[in-house]
Formats: sequence, C-alpha cells, structure tokens
Amino acid sequence: MFNALYFRTFITLVETGSFTQTARRLEMTQPGVSQHVRKLEQYLEKPLLERHGRRFTLTEAGRRAYDYALKLFADHEQFRHSLDVDSLFSGECRLASPGSVGLMLYPFLLGQQQMHPGLSVSYSFAFNHEIVQDVLAGRYDLGIVTDTLRQPDLKVEPWHREPLCLVVPADFAGSGLAELMGIGFVNYYDGLNHASALLRSNFPREFRSMSHFRRQGFTNEVSMVLDAVARGLGFTVVSRLVLETSPWQRQVKELDLPVAVHETLHLVTRAGSEMPRRYVRLLEDFREQRRQALSGFGELPAGP
Repeated sequence: MFNALYFRTFITLVETGSFTQTARRLEMTQPGVSQHVRKLEQYLEKPLLERHGRRFTLTEAGRRAYDYALKLFADHEQFRHSLDVDSLFSGECRLASPGSVGLMLYPFLLGQQQMHPGLSVSYSFAFNHEIVQDVLAGRYDLGIVTDTLRQPDLKVEPWHREPLCLVVPADFAGSGLAELMGIGFVNYYDGLNHASALLRSNFPREFRSMSHFRRQGFTNEVSMVLDAVARGLGFTVVSRLVLETSPWQRQVKELDLPVAVHETLHLVTRAGSEMPRRYVRLLEDFREQRRQALSGFGELPAGP
C-alpha cells in the first residue's frame, strides 16, 4: 500500500545519512525508521539501500526513489499552498534569499507577521545556486537571487534594484583608484563582480581588472565584510541594503561616485505556478519602503 510517510522517512534518512539522526529528527525510534524503509522496499519491490554496518549507500532504485520522493512532496506543497493564493494576510510564506537581501527583508517580514498573526514566515539565507535548488525541490515557494538565470523549470523576473556602495574605512582620505589599490580589497561572495561593475563605470580610463588589487581577505558572510573594512584592512563594494543594516556603518564611510550602478534582484518561482497574493503584497510593500528610503539619498532606481 502506498504510504507517503514512508517516503518522508526515506528522504530524511538520505539527507541525514543516519538512522539515529533520522529517528531523532522525526521523533521516532530507530527500529521504526528501519521498518519504514523495509515497508517502502516491499512496496517498490526493490532494495533501496546497500548496508555497510551502520553506514549505507543508495542503490540505483534508491536514488530514483529519492528523486521521486522530492518531486512528490514538492508537488504536494505546491498544491497545498495553491489553495490559499487569494489570502492577503494569512498563510505560510516560504522564501529564500542571499544575506545581502535578507538582512533587511527578513525583519520586514517579521514585522508584517506581528501585524497579521495569520501569516507565518519561513526564511532561509542561502547562496543563489542553493536557492534555485530549494525552489525546484519545493522547499520554498519563492527565491530572490542576484544572478540572471536560465532554467526551463523556473520563472525568473526582475523585481528591484539596489545601489552599489563603495565602502572604505572611516579615516580613508583618498578618492581615486590608486589610493584604493593602496589599501586593498576585501572580498565576499559576489564581491568581485560588484566591485568590477562599479569601478569600471566610475574609472573607465584607469580601471582594468580586479586582479590588480591586493586581496585583503574573504568571507562568505556578506554581513561581516564591513567588519574588516571598519578595521582599516581594505575597501569593498556592497549593496546599500548591507550598508544600512551593518553594525559597523558608523566605522566606515561611502565614497561619493559620479556614476550610480545598481544590483538587480530577481524573483524565482517554479514555472507555471501562481504567486499567492500575500507574496505579491509583501514584496510590493517592501519595495515601496525601499523606494522611500532611497529617495533620501537622491537615488530612485526605476522598478522593473
């Protein structure tokens, strides 16, 4: 007999790689986990695991069963959430974004949840490629990414633009490319791309490549990169969202540049799906809040 619970147990087992951790996560006994796997193998009439003591590897049937189970639950979640697409102030909001966006968007969503208790927010901070996989697998309804993607199973559309900021230590006295090269560059995920775009637009004659800048370190957590800048270790280029939410914003400063360059944020959903109205409202409210905030800087990027 088909039992979705067996597939759920199997997914958790594959993801944890441990019967013990699976039992703990699902609040089951370890024999109960083993029984679910045996029942699933009996139902499919195929062995799913090759056991090696306490460890295991997947058989070919096991790999195919895992892929099918992911699709099964993704379709189930898509169906479940499609039933309440018309609700503006209630329902679960499952989304993911890079930290550069989530540092401000997640607190905004929590504020909305406080005002509308019917809302529930599940938010993941992740890199672009992880977000794509989560949306495809149905773990999240909506992703926000900083890259332009081409994926037939996804719908990708531009949503909002944020200015890029050239950030230097508070006591930095220079203004030109030579002085920036002198203090070096602090990198992070997307840092080189952002710096290249901003410097190329503002120093078209002098700038050649970021390879000419001394590297002063790297962090995969964008929210921490300004700590290094505040300590005088170099400069970086970040989205204004990062600068405005940084605890080190008073220990650094933004250099004024003649040419504005923006980072475009894209919405990612599964192809053919309808975005529930609560998402549309929340995204538009946040974008309007950002437009008003940016108007204080004299920056009003046109919305897509």
